[in-house]
Amino acid sequence: MSNIEIIGARENNLKNIDVSIPKNKLVVITGLSGSGKSSLAFQTIYAEGQRRYLDSFSNYARQFVGGIERPDVDSITGLSPVISIEQKSTNKNPRSTVGTITEIYDFLRLLYAKVAIPISYISGEPMRKFSEEEILQTIHQKQNQKKVAILAPLVKGRKGHYRELFESLIKKGYNEVVVDGEYLKLHHKMQLDRYKIHNIELLIDKLSVNEDQSERITQSVRTALKESDGIVILQDLDSRQLFYYSKMLMDAENGISYPEPSANTFSFNSPFGACPACKGMGEEYTVSFAQCIPDGQISLLKGGLHPLGESRENQWWNHVRKFSKAHEIDLTAPISSIPTEKLNLLLFGNTQGQLQITERDNSKIHQFEDGIFGMVYKCF
Repeated sequence: MSNIEIIGARENNLKNIDVSIPKNKLVVITGLSGSGKSSLAFQTIYAEGQRRYLDSFSNYARQFVGGIERPDVDSITGLSPVISIEQKSTNKNPRSTVGTITEIYDFLRLLYAKVAIPISYISGEPMRKFSEEEILQTIHQKQNQKKVAILAPLVKGRKGHYRELFESLIKKGYNEVVVDGEYLKLHHKMQLDRYKIHNIELLIDKLSVNEDQSERITQSVRTALKESDGIVILQDLDSRQLFYYSKMLMDAENGISYPEPSANTFSFNSPFGACPACKGMGEEYTVSFAQCIPDGQISLLKGGLHPLGESRENQWWNHVRKFSKAHEIDLTAPISSIPTEKLNLLLFGNTQGQLQITERDNSKIHQFEDGIFGMVYKCF
């Protein structure tokens, strides 16, 4: 049936009216105050839909929820399950949607968590997870008679010096790590460049895969899984090729892993499922370049960069002057005449997100994180 047919509706101000409402359409009921709009929508259509839903309960369940009187109407046909949203709601929270108010969203999240098939965003292939037995079996099948290194990934694509991590590994009795693809011996006070992105794997064992080494391989794989929370990497020492195995969902070709799908994975109100850019709010605030530099003929000292204003004695301007002097940027010239490369360096910082200015006596270092726009962001 393509329509909802209402015959003889007499609730409140309704005068025995007949209405046919098409399904799968956005229908608006309009009229003067007191003409019966709410009576038709809520006291007639919604009330009958709710009554029919409660009638589907068992007698035992109905005694707890009570009964609903049938609205004053001759007949309603073609009625689908109904929901009603408070029409006087003044909630402006962007996290509140039709789905959350009606709680349908909660059921959809549970459904998606159960039926989801994780796909690698790099290869486009379904991701899979291995049990410990499957990992060992695959190693013996694919790496038989090969010399391999068994690695436990500890750090993937993060900055830091990791001095404390190396010290803790030494205390556990480990001797070697792989930093950015290079095998290094562990030693006290060992640290990395804190401003560079690093990948660190712990070397668990080096051996030849064969039946005689089965017990050793098993122990090494278990140790790697324990140290890395469920991930082990095998490196063929001849070809240097890496093979990833995980007790979590993983792309075996690229080494990326996902957590098991859960209801929180599909919730924009949870940090596990929210968009990293807008934090689940649906809006992202960015700096408008056109509004920040409304007139390219004005110099930076004269206020050409609107958020910074005209030159004066404060910490921001001291940083800008020192940085500009170090990189030969003319603050008195019109902004449009400054080379794009130098202007971007001043406004956005470099690829590492950090620029440093060192005094002549090396007594003080000014860290200019993410350029001027980075400083502007921190004020909001």
